[in-house]
Amino acid sequence: MKKRISLLLVAVMLLGLAACGAAKPAETQAPAPTAAPTEAPTEAPTEAALVVDTCILKEADDKMLNTYTLLAVNPDAPFTDADGNPVSDVAVNTAGADALIHWLLTREALDMAGDYGVAEYGEHLFYVKDDAPVYTGDIAPATEETKVIRLSTTTSVNDSGLLGYLLPVFESTYGYTVEVQSAGTGKAINAAKFGNADLILVHSKSQEEAFVEEGFARTVDGFESERISFIYNYFVLCGPSADPAGVKDCASVLDAFAAIADGKYTFVSRGDASGTHTKELSLWPESLGITKEAESFANYTDWYVSANAGMGACLVMAEEMGAYILTDKATFLTFVANDGVME
Repeated sequence: MKKRISLLLVAVMLLGLAACGAAKPAETQAPAPTAAPTEAPTEAPTEAALVVDTCILKEADDKMLNTYTLLAVNPDAPFTDADGNPVSDVAVNTAGADALIHWLLTREALDMAGDYGVAEYGEHLFYVKDDAPVYTGDIAPATEETKVIRLSTTTSVNDSGLLGYLLPVFESTYGYTVEVQSAGTGKAINAAKFGNADLILVHSKSQEEAFVEEGFARTVDGFESERISFIYNYFVLCGPSADPAGVKDCASVLDAFAAIADGKYTFVSRGDASGTHTKELSLWPESLGITKEAESFANYTDWYVSANAGMGACLVMAEEMGAYILTDKATFLTFVANDGVME
């Protein structure tokens, strides 16, 4: 059963993570956070706190920035079914999508996103981009025709609890019901291409740009482009506290991935065309030739595990296998706080 951990216990646990080599993100070209992370606690960790052995080993690297973007679905997009056949009877709730996007970009929602998790985890799980647009206009209340909004999104904003924190405020204030479909970014985008979403919230720039170029996105009134990037956090490279590959001593995340490959240490990959999977593929040495295609890692299956699963499920696998894994930090901290249990 999923446990509720007290604030003190979580704070102690986070210091345990620091002992595994965790560090606050170094300054990069990324937008500055809206507030400085809270200092780590000074008490020594107890054995009871060290329920999860997997810990953060590498995070202070400018190649690990993780930006989240909103896109409204174009009702005139070239929708298809799963077999690629054209679909012409798709109904997109543009009014509802606009209302949710507008609210997520209000000062209220942005502040909530930036503050999420600080009290419980002792640090920010998400940061608001310095250049994030702030919406100050009116937000249309729900009508009988617009009250249900279909949001297709990546697992990280769902597994971390962010959406569960934000959406009830929007729903209770404006009368909408948001139906959340959570999957890797590739699957979340495909859901929109099949006509099963009114808007998407994802984190893979290349896939987002392709979505726009293919005519599936529209520009919401008042904004300059189809892609609206507004919050970010960092990917982190995690693994067993013993760190047999010596990841925490590597000079960069690229060196760390090379060390894992050289030693053939078990690595759990999302393998699902998600934003996290896309980022991971960019970090392996080019000489390995690892891509999203199964044949590209056929010779590495003794150490490279392609799970085709969400972030929470993959973290559970990595913990059970004593494996390395790339994850967004928000989901990882939630995983640790839940004693390694993810619903």
